[in-house]
This record gives sequence, structure tokens and C-alpha cells, in this order.
Amino acid sequence: MRVSILGVPVDRLTVEQYVERVAEMIRLGRPGRIITLNPEYLFKAVTGSPGLVELVNRADLVTADGEGIVWAGRVADATFPERVTGIDLMLALTRRATTEGWSVYLLGAAPGVAEEAAENLRLRYPGLEVAGTCHGYFKAGEEAAVARRVREAGPQLLFVALGAPKQEQWIDRHIDGIGPVVAMGVGGSFDVVAGRVTRAPRWMRRLRIEWLGRLFKEPSRWRRMLVLPRFAWLVLRTYRLERKGSR
Repeated sequence: MRVSILGVPVDRLTVEQYVERVAEMIRLGRPGRIITLNPEYLFKAVTGSPGLVELVNRADLVTADGEGIVWAGRVADATFPERVTGIDLMLALTRRATTEGWSVYLLGAAPGVAEEAAENLRLRYPGLEVAGTCHGYFKAGEEAAVARRVREAGPQLLFVALGAPKQEQWIDRHIDGIGPVVAMGVGGSFDVVAGRVTRAPRWMRRLRIEWLGRLFKEPSRWRRMLVLPRFAWLVLRTYRLERKGSR
């Protein structure tokens, strides 16, 4: 079921349900776009970047990536069954790819990271077919050539780690030319899978404070975190104060 959070569509599905939706798209042999929506992206989209809203509107699937989105759903009376992060969905899709025979392509991150991530995925999921890898440090004039490499590799799943919203914009520009591939932006997931960055421990994820663990590991993220109270105020103003005022 799809709901609206601040006027932007988000799907209320579990990880397993997203995987089934992707499997159906692959069976139908058509391109698919997945956006893992976090508060930073959503706040920027609805406060002055309508192009980002359009990217979400064109997506086939939109996940609640970020406790802020899950919380916003509760405030808006649109509860999500769970938080679905880019890395969790990527791993679930990769596991399914191994059993279904789908091939995957890893595009993005610093030179060498995608290759390391691909090797670790092969070790984690024996039998996984990796159609190819490419780092994300290419110039604008090389974009077409990179997209052509992906098309020639012919993957069923394309994971793009260029950071939001650059990765979503890249997918939007090139997916139709690449062919029947399901593409998803995965942010810094390659660094985690490659072992270059450690994810917050499971107990922090259970307590829904993974964002705090990331802040401890990467203090430079504090500037990005400043958007969270502004996002929270926008949600409360929209769903609590304005509703109360309209009564």
C-alpha cells in the first residue's frame, strides 16, 4: 500500500514484500526504479527542489529508509511495518538473486570499493553472478560510456552508490537506455559491504538509533543532522498543528 508523507509517495511494505515486487518486475522484463527515502532527501525535496519530488513520483518503489520517515508515518497516521534501508534491501535482493540466477552490477563509491564489495557478496552468497563493477569517480563526459558498460553487461539488478540525490538522478537519466534492469540507489552501502566502514551494532539498530552510531563514527555528519529537527517541525506542523487549526 502506498501512502503520502508531506505529499510524497512512500510504500508501506516489508523487506520481503519489496523483494517480491522486484521479482515480479524482473519476471515482466521491464525497467524498475527504487528510491530509499530518508528525511534529508524528503525535506530538501518538499522545501524547494520539486525535481526531487518528481524523481520519487516516477519511482516504482519507495522505501521508508530512516527512522525519521517511519516516525513521520506514525504522526501522519500512516504506520510503516518496518524501516527498510538501502543496505538491508540490497542484501535481501542479492540473496534472492543467488537463488533466482539474477546478475547484479555495482556502480559507484571510490575506486576499488565496488570490486571489494562484489567479492564479499560472492563470499556471502555463493553462486552470485556479478555482471560487473565500476567506481563512481567518473566525469560528466564519461556518463554515457558508463551507462553503455552497464547495458552491455546486462544485469537484472543495478545498485548505484553515488550518494543522494546524485544516484537517483543518474538512474533517472540512464535507466531507459540500459534496458530491463531494476535500479536502486544505495548510498554508502558498498563501503560497508567492502568492510571499509563498520555499520552501527545491531543493538543500536534495534533501538532505532543507528543514526547516532553513524554520527559517532563520522562526526563530520553533524551538519547533515541539522536537517532532522527542521524535518520534525515540518511534520508536526503539517499533521498536528494544521489539523488542529482546521477543526
